[in-house]
Amino acid sequence: MRIGLVAGEASGDVLGAGLIRAIRARHPDASFEGVAGPEMIAAGCECWEPSESLAVMGLVEPLVHIPRLLRLRRELARRWTASPPDVFVGIDAPDFNLGLEIKLRRAGIRTAHYVSPSIWAWRAGRVKTVKKAADTVLCILPFEPTLYEEHGVNAVFVGHPKAHEAPEIVDMEGARAVFGITAPEVVTVMPGSRQGEVQRLGGILAETMKIIRKAHPDVLFLIPVATPKLKPLIVKQLEDANVALPCVRLLNGEAQGAMSAADVVVQASGTAVLEAALLRKPTVATYRVAWLTHFIAIKLGLVKLTHYTLPNLLTEAPLVPEFMQQDAQPDAIAKSVIALLDNPERRRSISERFDRLRQELALDADQHAADAVIQLARR
Repeated sequence: MRIGLVAGEASGDVLGAGLIRAIRARHPDASFEGVAGPEMIAAGCECWEPSESLAVMGLVEPLVHIPRLLRLRRELARRWTASPPDVFVGIDAPDFNLGLEIKLRRAGIRTAHYVSPSIWAWRAGRVKTVKKAADTVLCILPFEPTLYEEHGVNAVFVGHPKAHEAPEIVDMEGARAVFGITAPEVVTVMPGSRQGEVQRLGGILAETMKIIRKAHPDVLFLIPVATPKLKPLIVKQLEDANVALPCVRLLNGEAQGAMSAADVVVQASGTAVLEAALLRKPTVATYRVAWLTHFIAIKLGLVKLTHYTLPNLLTEAPLVPEFMQQDAQPDAIAKSVIALLDNPERRRSISERFDRLRQELALDADQHAADAVIQLARR
């Protein structure tokens, strides 16, 4: 069995690696090739192009990369059409992968798209593109297959990989001991993993921390710095906001440990909000995109959401306060964090609902995705 893969960014690389290991456990002679990151390479994928080359986001920001990405997509289509794999799996990166899948499917190659585009959130018309592109869609959210069935697209819920990885018991005291924390209250602050995110949110969150500190003088802030190059920027933002650095601990990554140690997490909206929920942590989310990206999305009516974070889309009532764009103000964010710190019973209730969410999503995505891909290869 020979499988072509294209994964975008680190999250896709992790998914691809899990899929490779699950397939290879049942088919030791299976081979894998394509656009891969370090995790997929370690799992045995032949790398034609690093997955980080697809790591561009937004509406306006990727424009400069379009010529390069189109050349890469044409080359991959040519190469696989000339020597077809049994199955091609596009992992996330829908703006790149769906076009490639259409070309390969027209050439008679079976295709799967792993991680549905957020058709329920924005650009709902993409479902028509998915229908042309994929024989099967591997969904990681439970409500997605129904949306596809309405359009005659074969889709299967495989479970969310982060839920399967989340520990059954979160040892908050143990996590604090690892970091040597003796403070009575801990707030973990996560301003994002990209330079642009931290530039837009870091200063806002630094001001937020100053306000929280006035209400809770003994609080300790943990900031898991995603990459070393972001540390000078974060330090400057803290200094500009006059945040007392002794009340802040900057960590080299260690996001899961930092979230596990926290009473409350305040962070950039994204997949990390779901990770915090799967660790049963009360969370406050915020985000700002480039103003032009936001303007285009609103004017064209591309966004169709009342809530932005995944936990709020997966629970009966929204449990994560959200502060987006101009609503992302330090006073408002701090007020929500302080309200959670002041209400242990509310934090306990949120944690219990998030634990049930973890159980609902933890189906062992690697194995279920492997089942679907192997079945597709056998058609």
